[in-house]
Amino acid sequence: MALMFTGHTFFLALTMFAVFTFEESVSNYSDWVTFVENIDQYEKQQREGLRAEQKLKTAVLHPSLYFDAEDVQALKQKAHTSHSHLFRAIRSAVIAMLSNPLYYLPPPKHADFAAKWNEIYGNNLPPLAFYCLLCPEDKAAFDFALEYMDRMAGYKNWLVENAPGDEVPLGHSLTGFATAFDFLYNSLENERRQKYLEKIWSISKEMYEYSKVRSWGKQLLHNHQATNMLALLIGALVAGVDKGSQANIWKHAVVDVMEKTMFLLNHVVDGSLDEGVAYGSYTAKSVTQYVFLAQRHFGINNLENNWLKMHFWFYYATLLPGFQRTVGIADSNYNWFYGPESQLVFLDKFVMKNGAGNWLAQQIRKHRPKDGPMVPSTAQRWSTLHTEFIWYAAEITPQPPPGYGSAKMHVFPNWGVVTYGAGLPNSQANTFVSFKSGKLGGRAVYDIVHFQPYMWIDGWRSFNPGHEHPDQNSFTFAPNGQVFVSEALYGPKLSHLNNVLVFAPSPTSQCNQPWEGQLGECAQWLKWIGDEVGDSTGEIITASQAGDMMFVSGEAVSAYTSAMKLKSVYRVLLLLNSQTLLVVDNIEKEEDSPVNSVSAFFHNLDIDFKYIPYKFKNKYNGAMMDVWDAHYKMFWFDHHGSSPVARIQEAEQAAEFKKRWTQFVNVTFPMKNRLTRIVYLFYGPYVNVSNCRLIDNAKPGFQISLSVNNTENTISVVTEYQNLKTRFDYLGFGGFAKVVHENKVTKFGLGTESVKKRIKNSTAVFPFGFKVNIIAGLILGVSLVILAFQWRFYISFGKMLRWILILVVTLWLIELVDVWSMCTQPICTKWSSGLTKLEHDEGNKAKQLEGNPVVLPDVIITSLPASGADILKQLFFNSSDFLYIRIPTPYLEIPETEFEIDSFVDPCEWKVSDVQNGHFRLIQGWLQSLVRGTKLHLQNIHLSEASKSKIAQHFAINKDKKKRSKKRESMSEQRSRARGSQDKDAEYIRELRRHLSYYPNARPVLSLSSGSWTLKLPFFQEILGPSMRALYVVRDPRAWIYSMLYKNKPNLYSLRNVPQRLAAMFKVENGKGKCSLNEGYAFEYESLRKELSNSNSNAVSVLSYLWLANTAAALRINGVLLPTNYQLIKFEDIVSFPQKTAETIFAFLGIPLPPARLNQILFATSTHLFYLPYEGEISSSSIHSWKQNMPNEEIRRIEDICYSLMDHLGYPKFIE
Repeated sequence: MALMFTGHTFFLALTMFAVFTFEESVSNYSDWVTFVENIDQYEKQQREGLRAEQKLKTAVLHPSLYFDAEDVQALKQKAHTSHSHLFRAIRSAVIAMLSNPLYYLPPPKHADFAAKWNEIYGNNLPPLAFYCLLCPEDKAAFDFALEYMDRMAGYKNWLVENAPGDEVPLGHSLTGFATAFDFLYNSLENERRQKYLEKIWSISKEMYEYSKVRSWGKQLLHNHQATNMLALLIGALVAGVDKGSQANIWKHAVVDVMEKTMFLLNHVVDGSLDEGVAYGSYTAKSVTQYVFLAQRHFGINNLENNWLKMHFWFYYATLLPGFQRTVGIADSNYNWFYGPESQLVFLDKFVMKNGAGNWLAQQIRKHRPKDGPMVPSTAQRWSTLHTEFIWYAAEITPQPPPGYGSAKMHVFPNWGVVTYGAGLPNSQANTFVSFKSGKLGGRAVYDIVHFQPYMWIDGWRSFNPGHEHPDQNSFTFAPNGQVFVSEALYGPKLSHLNNVLVFAPSPTSQCNQPWEGQLGECAQWLKWIGDEVGDSTGEIITASQAGDMMFVSGEAVSAYTSAMKLKSVYRVLLLLNSQTLLVVDNIEKEEDSPVNSVSAFFHNLDIDFKYIPYKFKNKYNGAMMDVWDAHYKMFWFDHHGSSPVARIQEAEQAAEFKKRWTQFVNVTFPMKNRLTRIVYLFYGPYVNVSNCRLIDNAKPGFQISLSVNNTENTISVVTEYQNLKTRFDYLGFGGFAKVVHENKVTKFGLGTESVKKRIKNSTAVFPFGFKVNIIAGLILGVSLVILAFQWRFYISFGKMLRWILILVVTLWLIELVDVWSMCTQPICTKWSSGLTKLEHDEGNKAKQLEGNPVVLPDVIITSLPASGADILKQLFFNSSDFLYIRIPTPYLEIPETEFEIDSFVDPCEWKVSDVQNGHFRLIQGWLQSLVRGTKLHLQNIHLSEASKSKIAQHFAINKDKKKRSKKRESMSEQRSRARGSQDKDAEYIRELRRHLSYYPNARPVLSLSSGSWTLKLPFFQEILGPSMRALYVVRDPRAWIYSMLYKNKPNLYSLRNVPQRLAAMFKVENGKGKCSLNEGYAFEYESLRKELSNSNSNAVSVLSYLWLANTAAALRINGVLLPTNYQLIKFEDIVSFPQKTAETIFAFLGIPLPPARLNQILFATSTHLFYLPYEGEISSSSIHSWKQNMPNEEIRRIEDICYSLMDHLGYPKFIE
């Protein structure tokens, strides 16, 4: 099996060079990711370990696929010791085969073999052969295996007659037969060896020819391609011993395709597969085997692939309580098709090495059902036992993942799926919820198709999401582990089988007229190539857990045809407790929409809904499910209070190779207005729901009062979710929902806090009725006294009436004041609003001190240059909440004042007093304009004709950034480059304008590239007020200096003319420096000034003193800012703990972290595919490359200078 790779089989480098030559995109949209500048670099990393195989020893050719002959004895020992539990499973499988040869042996006649889907024969052969290898004394099993292989070798082909265009059964047979041949080689006589080898060779050749013409040869990330390519690879490895040159061609073809697969999988940050858990286990079975074989035989190491690192969660976070059933998203059965124990032990041994994979495999095997619909198929249940045995690392102690034991929410930001309560034992307290709202093919594939970064990707033709369902905004609910609302699993792609909304009448309805659901429906496979289907998306807007509660919402309007003219199909789920789930659909349509009805569906595969109508409190219609006298109930109503009677229906549809039955509740509502809101409540038998009503139905959002177990919960939800201002106004913070209950308010995404009861100053002692009686008595008594006076003193009747009238009016005013002070009716609201506003204004400062932001955030990002602050762009760009603005750019220059802002750093601090004394008025006005009137500021920028002098000036200032070669450019080339840059800069402004036109309330995020601004944040605070949210990014000085000196050639230290800039910073002209000690000079810079005057200083010491001076000054100066206005972020935390750090940043801003932003920051920090200017690849390993590449004496020098501050910031010493 000598294998020589001559040249590159990848052609990725040829297709990527033109895409990634820009330093940074100018668009707030188009740079959804900064990929590698040259894919050749990625290929080099993947291939650097590639080597020719050693020449095979002529004495022993096999086994060699997964292990060598000398390893067999160790495997036999493990079978009776550390791997005995797996050996028992293999032996049980073989005993079952031997007990029923009529079923498990391939049929004698080829016609019978080809008459049905026959993957069972290829799948069961490897564990049988592996058992024979471990137990050569078992002659019955060996004879059975020989008969098995003789029959397969005698067939003219291994195809299925009724599936002539599908080579998947062929792939299974080839994989199984070639693997068994490798295991049994030394037990076979020469005649059988030759016969079997010729069969493997001919089938491999056939498979290779099919790969050129079939869709599976081109469609990546699909179970068919992974299965068939693995088969071709195994066939080539086994049969290529004697015919190496032809087999090498097959190996090259497989490696080319599968390395593209691994490259694309690396974009999938959450470890998911868009085909769902069942088919995902199918694909992953082949992927893990390829990764192992590629490393063993070719030296290709994919074990650092981020998808592999996250793939464990695809199995763990999709498990319903009890470890038996999984989420049924996309074409699925109740759990997995293949494994997943084999995949899990592979991940634990080679990737995670923490015991979680072994533990989960142990739990799944322990809880495997013995009967019923969740029992694995006989065609698949044993197919991965041999790889599970080979990969199992007994030395890794099984242990659950961190946090096991309590219900957790897990977000798959690429897949568009949220789960809650996964991976727990089956008990009354453990509830499961899932929600799906994602992009076709998953976010990474969708974006690759639409942004076209790779020339070797031919749009959707390079992928096959046919196993996906029209299921955006679908959900499931299993209170205390009992499935109440389920998916319909594998079946025709119909929206009403997926717990989503359908509408009528639709002008484009293709099935179930006049109803129409989501795009791509109506066929056996999702029609992903049709009109608009390729643009079909859902989006998880928010997902937050607060104790035992969870709130998640999704928008699915882009999953419906534009012909229905829908504006929003927004669904929210609130898990109030383990038994109660509130679902609300918020549907908006255009004025001229043809739609006038909406229908909702809720499925259950296992248990019938009662056909007897159920009614909640004799008011709202519903449905009920009875499980051993435990009643699971649901009811619904719309914003008009209407609650239609449901239809409870059954359906039977084709699934795999059988029929599957489902039952569903179908309720239809009219859509008379442009806005329709429908409320559904699902609850289990262990809660008492006494009231549910809509108490506010405003356009921005709604409020629901829900009483559960004698506790009233007031639920507030914003439906204008893209408007940050509306969210702040309606909820009081930047989230999407809150719940007030038992003197507590839960703000999803920010936490729970106590509600302080407002104590009103009141002199009321007696009840109001008693006061009225007293006042009436007083009036009567005073009147009698006056009459007595009139009789005694002969007061005139007119004067008496006047006094009585004055007294009555006075008493009436007193009574009126008392009544209105106690009034709680709506008529009193306006009267008291002034007092409320006064109290609110007085409480603002107190709320800020408590850490509760009450104003829209204006974000400022500042750091020393090359500190990595640019990575924060991934949290803010392309967001409805924010507008990310780089400062400066040619059209967004900082105004020239009496003080020139250095583009690198300066020692001058600006204080609050500078604003109060009127200093830097031009910059104050510029900042106010850019932040407070962003839209107008951008509109006032003239883009049409930029003067040549301005362009030339800009190039002179930034020439260090624009150098790409040492070749001297001609004047025409310089002009051409200037025009190109001008177009790029102008387009950047246009993109900012377009973003604001879509999202007019997006808040500005100013990314200030100069380190000068780190000392001026109090100045910003005084101008912007409490809305300022400053993020100061600091970096380990050793990594920062390494980046400045070693990451580029020429290095950034020279490109930015740092020595000259620092010298100019302290230059004295006319007896005055840039800023004096009494005029804002940061005294921490004195150490740097002294070092610059030292003749023995060098770049390392200068940069060390610069980092020390700037960082110490920034910490001192910014220490006066409130925690609500200023936050220090370590660059290393962003890269090493991206999710936790991103959540911290967004909590600081008063906004929950959106899953889309989470996906972006995970991609930037975890995939080795994201590059920063002058920094290169960003990863948790690359940011510490200074440890391996920087001279120890330089590291020691940095630590000697900076350690006191390093220690304060949590950077430990590297050299003692």
